[in-house]
Amino acid sequence: MAGTEASINGFHDFPKNSFQSWGNYFQALMEIPHRLLDRIMSRSLDQTELVEVKAESQHEMKKTLTWWDLIWFGMGAVIGSGIFVLTGLETQSHAGPAVVLSYVISGISALLSVFCYTEFAVEIPVAGGSFAYLRVELGDFAAFIAAGNIIIEYVIGGATLAHPIAVVVIFIICILAVISTKASSRFNYVASIVHLIVIIFIIIAGLTKANPKNYTPFAPFGGRGMFQASAVLFFAYVGFDAVSTMAEETKNPARDIPIGLFGSMVITTLANCLLAMTLCLMQPYANVDKDAPYSVAFQAVGMGWAKYIVALGALKGIASVLLVGAVATTIIAFFTPLTILANLLSVSTLFIFMLVAVALIVRRYYVSGVTTQVNRIKLIVCLVLILGSSFGDGWIGYTITVPILFVRTMGLRLFVPHARNPRLWGVPLVPWLPSASIAINFFLLGSIDKASYIRT
Repeated sequence: MAGTEASINGFHDFPKNSFQSWGNYFQALMEIPHRLLDRIMSRSLDQTELVEVKAESQHEMKKTLTWWDLIWFGMGAVIGSGIFVLTGLETQSHAGPAVVLSYVISGISALLSVFCYTEFAVEIPVAGGSFAYLRVELGDFAAFIAAGNIIIEYVIGGATLAHPIAVVVIFIICILAVISTKASSRFNYVASIVHLIVIIFIIIAGLTKANPKNYTPFAPFGGRGMFQASAVLFFAYVGFDAVSTMAEETKNPARDIPIGLFGSMVITTLANCLLAMTLCLMQPYANVDKDAPYSVAFQAVGMGWAKYIVALGALKGIASVLLVGAVATTIIAFFTPLTILANLLSVSTLFIFMLVAVALIVRRYYVSGVTTQVNRIKLIVCLVLILGSSFGDGWIGYTITVPILFVRTMGLRLFVPHARNPRLWGVPLVPWLPSASIAINFFLLGSIDKASYIRT
């Protein structure tokens, strides 16, 4: 953590005479451990990301976006993905009507992560997003690991959404995204308004056919199934981090980013929970269709015509999410099963969100040249203990580890002095909030099957 504050230029140049003799070559080999350690421990600076990295692009991004734009981008990035693609699968296979609580749990985890992302996006408003944040606080090596997961997140996320409509939609969306951020923002307004109208229609029309008996049994697969579904359905909240990468194009980051991120996440969480509740009231969980849950549910209650409205909403939701995170994902979309894609996406995303929460604690409690060696060691020990106490095996395990997590976070709060306060906007309740984010992300990661980690 202490390491060298490295510039963006990367590796030190190897000695030019390294290969001129066997002695020089041997000396160069002996320096490899030191060079690797230097790269692992090196960290970037806020100023480096804000000035030097931006200057390398030789093109200043136009600050055209407001909090209103960011709310719609946030909803476009998130709403419609998990709710239309995975709700049916998880309702029938793992959660039953308790899928509503699965969405609540995932939403809480996402909201905690939103807090952590917001402070970084306000303090370091650059297009690099989590990669830049981690490079500043955890160093180049952690940022490199995160970069691989970020690529997985966007590629698999796009592939998961495009699975029904692979090639054509991705191609069109890429063209729209390339034309202009503001133009794609306007398109997203219209598309998201249409989508919200469809969501409201599904909720109102669906509740007219509600049968409370369909909520019995509420959790047929028990708590474990509910949390397993929650880990997969975290996919429904993936995408909000893309909003933080737009900080460089935002007129007033200190005001617009918090409003944009929180506003879009609250609306998204409410919409997901209401839609899931409506679906399970319309049909017994065992009859919910895995591939087209809402269309089949309306068909089953005698409103077959409504499935065309549902299809419009699903297509819009998928298209707008791809607009915010378009990548060349066609081949993956064609040949990989949906369940595998969803699990891989959740693993990568939860891991990145956990790292960002760790980075926030480091940002508040460690400043190079200011924090003493003793306090640096205390911080490292506290972080290791917090990470260690975030593991648990089922409810019994967590009744032990959660109190331990509380005590260790209290130790960080009492024995390690703050080294830096946010300049413009800060996460409240530090270190409690980022510590809780670390814990719940680990909890959800532990609910994902072993095979997904092997594939990752």
